[in-house]
Amino acid sequence: MEASAKKFFQQVLETPSPSGYEEPVQRIVREYAGGFADEVRTDLHGNVIACINPGAKLRVMFAGHCDQIGLLVTYINEGGFIYTNTIGGWDPQQLIGQRMTIHTAGGPVPAVIARKPIHLLDEEERKQVVKLKDLWLDVGAKSRDEAAEAVCIGDPVTLELGYQEMRNNLANSPGMDNKTGLWVCMEAARRAKQQKLSAAIYAVSTVQEEIGLRGAHTSAYGVDPHVGVAVDVTFSTDCPTIDKNQEGDIKLGGGPVLHRGPNMNPVVVERLRAAADAADVAVQWNAIGRGTGTDANAMQMARAGVATGLVSIPNRYMHSAVEMISLDDIDRAADLLAAFAAGLEASADFTPR
Repeated sequence: MEASAKKFFQQVLETPSPSGYEEPVQRIVREYAGGFADEVRTDLHGNVIACINPGAKLRVMFAGHCDQIGLLVTYINEGGFIYTNTIGGWDPQQLIGQRMTIHTAGGPVPAVIARKPIHLLDEEERKQVVKLKDLWLDVGAKSRDEAAEAVCIGDPVTLELGYQEMRNNLANSPGMDNKTGLWVCMEAARRAKQQKLSAAIYAVSTVQEEIGLRGAHTSAYGVDPHVGVAVDVTFSTDCPTIDKNQEGDIKLGGGPVLHRGPNMNPVVVERLRAAADAADVAVQWNAIGRGTGTDANAMQMARAGVATGLVSIPNRYMHSAVEMISLDDIDRAADLLAAFAAGLEASADFTPR
């Protein structure tokens, strides 16, 4: 992985992007894509679209969503304590005892989120699973007026952002879902440009995936691709408590994951397999018997339909403060998509036969 590409990866992880509030991270995406793309634009929804080889007859779309789960300030009580609603799917247990950041017009405001200490919980309370409505943010304010001077209703909230590398080229950070996919799409387009291309490549940093695949719906309609590949995370099953019988055998560092099932066009799947072989990229396989909860689902049903594939990055501890991935997996995923793009001829036909 080149130093500039790794710097870009760390920058997007350390930049907030709750669904609907993606502007800060999209500015970084535009700057990075501007260094290699022939065209970079932002649509009315906020999707950033970087194009390589515009004008080619065959259009290929790579989609990775830039948004992350978060919270939204909804109420400040008389004591200055702040209550929130969720943006995306949270397990409230993941929030207890976390350092948080409220992103305001005046800059980031540090906060903590907690609950009553265990010493004060009665026997019945200790048995109960905590509910989000029973959690609050504490910014250290003494009153509602003091808190309201810094924080407004509708301000987004994230876990304290940060990036940490670990053994075996692993790394953890909030927002690996799906800054990894965003990075792979942009880096794949950059690498593909260094090869001879017969197709136009549209690398899209999509918005609002976590609340309904919304950015993929709108950007796919605008790009109108013939073929699309979504890049997202999937569950790594190489840790305790995960049932491999149901979720498959997926390992960190085992390579990007290719999927089979009704959300995936079989011709695209075979071309991804061939591209992996040609680029000497080890891959893992998974099967999903329904529409996936990824941008692949939205792309497949755009306009009259798009031939769609899904490439996933194994992710341990998804939707937590310590989402963990392998840097090798994202690097090889970018190689895979670049090889896939370079192998497409202008007359490529993805119609299932």
